[in-house]
Amino acid sequence: MKFRFRRQGNDPHREKIKQDLFAFNKTVEHGFPNQPSALAYDPKLQLMAFGTKSGAIKIYGAPGVEMTGLHKDTAAVTQIHFLYGQGRILSLLDDNTIHLWEIVQRENRSHLVEVHSFSLPGRPGIESTSATRVTVMLLKLSCDLLALGTEGGGVHFLELPTLTLLNKSLFQDEIMQSVPEEYKCGKSLGPVESLQEHPQDSDKILIGYSRGLVVLWDLNSRHVDNLFLGKQVGLCFWWFLLNSVCLSVFLIFVLFISGPFPCKAVNKILWRTTESGSPLVLFSGGMPRASYGDRHCLTILQDSSHVTLDFTSRVIDFFTIHCTDKDKEFDDPSALVVLLEEELVVIDLQMAGWPTVPAPYLAPLHSSAITCSCHISNVPPKLWERVISAGQQQCPLQNYENWPICGGKNLTLDPKQKELLLTGHEDGTVRFWDASGVSLKPLYKLSTANIFQTDCDHNDSLTQAGEEEWPPFRKVGCFDPYSDDPRLAIQKISVCKYSGKLVVAGTAGQVIVLVLSDEKSDHMIDVATVDLLQDREGFTWKGHDRLPPRSGSVVFAPGFQPVVLVQCMPPAAVTAVTLHAEWNLIAFGTSHGFGLFDYHRRSPVLARCTLHPNDSLAMEGPLSRVKSLKKSLRQSFRRIRKSRVSGKKRVQEHDAEVAPVQRRIEPRSADDSLSGVVRCLCFADTFLRDGTHHGPTMWAGTNSGSVYAYALDVPSQEKFSEQSVEALLGKEIQLMHRAPVVSIAVLDGRGNPLPEPYEVSRDLAKAPDMQGSHSVLIASEEQFKVFTLPKVSAKTKFKLTAHEGCRVRKVALSNFTSVSSEDYSENALVCLTNLGDIHVFSVPALRPQTRYDCIRKEDISGIASCVFTKTGQGLYLISPSEYERFSLSARVITEPLCRVDVERPHDLSGATCTEPVKFFFFVCLLTFLFCHVTSPLNSYISYKSRRVFWGDQLHNRK
Repeated sequence: MKFRFRRQGNDPHREKIKQDLFAFNKTVEHGFPNQPSALAYDPKLQLMAFGTKSGAIKIYGAPGVEMTGLHKDTAAVTQIHFLYGQGRILSLLDDNTIHLWEIVQRENRSHLVEVHSFSLPGRPGIESTSATRVTVMLLKLSCDLLALGTEGGGVHFLELPTLTLLNKSLFQDEIMQSVPEEYKCGKSLGPVESLQEHPQDSDKILIGYSRGLVVLWDLNSRHVDNLFLGKQVGLCFWWFLLNSVCLSVFLIFVLFISGPFPCKAVNKILWRTTESGSPLVLFSGGMPRASYGDRHCLTILQDSSHVTLDFTSRVIDFFTIHCTDKDKEFDDPSALVVLLEEELVVIDLQMAGWPTVPAPYLAPLHSSAITCSCHISNVPPKLWERVISAGQQQCPLQNYENWPICGGKNLTLDPKQKELLLTGHEDGTVRFWDASGVSLKPLYKLSTANIFQTDCDHNDSLTQAGEEEWPPFRKVGCFDPYSDDPRLAIQKISVCKYSGKLVVAGTAGQVIVLVLSDEKSDHMIDVATVDLLQDREGFTWKGHDRLPPRSGSVVFAPGFQPVVLVQCMPPAAVTAVTLHAEWNLIAFGTSHGFGLFDYHRRSPVLARCTLHPNDSLAMEGPLSRVKSLKKSLRQSFRRIRKSRVSGKKRVQEHDAEVAPVQRRIEPRSADDSLSGVVRCLCFADTFLRDGTHHGPTMWAGTNSGSVYAYALDVPSQEKFSEQSVEALLGKEIQLMHRAPVVSIAVLDGRGNPLPEPYEVSRDLAKAPDMQGSHSVLIASEEQFKVFTLPKVSAKTKFKLTAHEGCRVRKVALSNFTSVSSEDYSENALVCLTNLGDIHVFSVPALRPQTRYDCIRKEDISGIASCVFTKTGQGLYLISPSEYERFSLSARVITEPLCRVDVERPHDLSGATCTEPVKFFFFVCLLTFLFCHVTSPLNSYISYKSRRVFWGDQLHNRK
């Protein structure tokens, strides 16, 4: 007879421990903002701001100084403007609303908050909604007035910072009175295209209309000072030499650049004076339409120097960093900042040749599409220094101290440990990033394309042949979305941080072993082939060919240098890879099977085919699976039909217990497509043959719920060259529902994960408990299960799909340290599901600890890209160019802590919103003055009143 007891309530002590261990926070976004749409710069505060099409406002200063604001409505930001020196920023959205943001201080740190919003009303019966749509904004240098140009040709004025509409709007009716009769022609002037303030007289503004008319308008006298009649549709102009109108600059460019050929529009012009006497002219666009109409260009001119910067994405906006002191005679620009659609480029205007300046943040992570990622926690100092050195030899000018945007102060303490984020890309590169803090800094780039024979050399020769054309183009930026060969794409990465060994695996079955070297090398790469089919009959590979390795010796720069290339056959994409540097072994898996390779002796140890007889889809490769679409849909509908038929669940309720409802899980068919895909691999020193002798083992899990455990006979380090490694199948486990195995981890006698290679031998970690019985944690898409070793008997389990109705996508073991005490920590199993939520379980008991909503379930790419750290953090792609960082730990949080000190005009209107503390003291001061000034006055009045009253009484008596 089974006795069931009522479940106990929550333990208050345990709840307090959980609060000290776990807390969910989305902390910072790494990378380049997705779809930027506007740019602004504050020369006084030295801050830069982006607006995006998703309605975000991002402010950047010195490295580590970052602030983000998000509009309530997800409308695109079309224009942004700083109120210089005030820590305020104006934003215009495509829904025709204007918003005012302010940098406020809370808890000794700066935040960006929205304080006002405004929508321009129309003239009843006269103007339609489209006529009042704002096309351009002009913020006066005094920052107390905002001019709005509209599609209807009107100009409206707002008082700042209250965003109050002033009764001084300018309409086309007034302008048309000063326009010559022959120019009117019964047509309107068109929308306002540009607004500029007169540099010497702030009461005059320059208004440009789409039909080509430019008006110099006097705000005080409300009349036209001057007219400029043009025939060009659409205008871009700028003041220069203080007294001249920039249309002269526009005409100069038309004659100099265009000549007799039709050209694209000049979108923006900047004129900067220099101490040398030769002005610096910068403009975007203006290229001949027939020859270079598809180029994204920005031209820099000074004397005989002429450079046309050629970008790979569209120019959004640009500005120069120059002297803004009114007492100075010259601008003397020091840097050019160009915001592109896919990256940020900064040009040094003081150095000869105008080189680019490396950015300490906002790096385009998607310069080539990201295909995989790997995070390394607690990087050893030696490895860190060697990676830094290799990166500096690649880019000698990589000095972030010269970064020109340096406003604000970073309050974040230096990280206690270094972290690396490795990203694999579609072009066969692996990029190393400093993930220790808020700013994700590029450190080093490894390329694997030079190992193979590709079309890169041919493309380079074509590029060099066209470099002598005019205008003098110069390729700038690193965004390159095109790959020479899709087979180069990196699929999996594994690193040993103590030995400096790296394994990368690609789409065409290539597995490359690399070793970190401080010296340049010229050597041949050893090539080995591993047949995973093991001559099985009836299977024909229909996918892509392998990448042909380069013959002869290859020159490699300092850094990670390849020593062995292992080619899997058939050349399918590698789905799993792991490395054990202490045993000189690597394991890899594809959709056909898995292999074990001894890279010290350059010899294969094991190859096993995991294909099912009906796994025809595994033989087609990723580029030819259209034929199996009908089959996949048919199987999906079958599963849906089965789930509907067996959808009735029996729930037994009893007064003595409250049991959770479990969903009925249908077993998966053994002949499902791609059932032989190897999903995970791991090495472990544990008990597999018997309970008294432990030794090296290798574990592999497949898509069909099969787990293979091999006992390895690894010779000692002295005999590595003499004896070969041998592998013997020890255990084979088949999960009941055949759910894909996502992860395998071996736990020691205390339930702790086994240490990494070299950690124990180098006294970097405690030795695992080899006295108690070990256990293996197997995580499938449906449940977590712990088996005892070596008997492989079930110890405990948690049915995630049955309880929660979701499937496992990502799993990791993380260590959580208490926020109350550094001496207390727990290991936990972290799980991300297909619904985007994160579950945390205790290990090895598998008790649910907490659950958080993290990623939208519709964001499939974000869920697939998620990677966990060993300290309870995680990263996932929120766009092709941005990582969102989150923390599950209450103690380990990486977030921007910065401060921007601003001095604003003391206006009562903005005090209630932006400076509540100052406003409170202001009210207190008024109250104090009122009480202390009015009290004597009231006493005096009361005294006089009493004296008059008693005087009247005495007079009456007399």
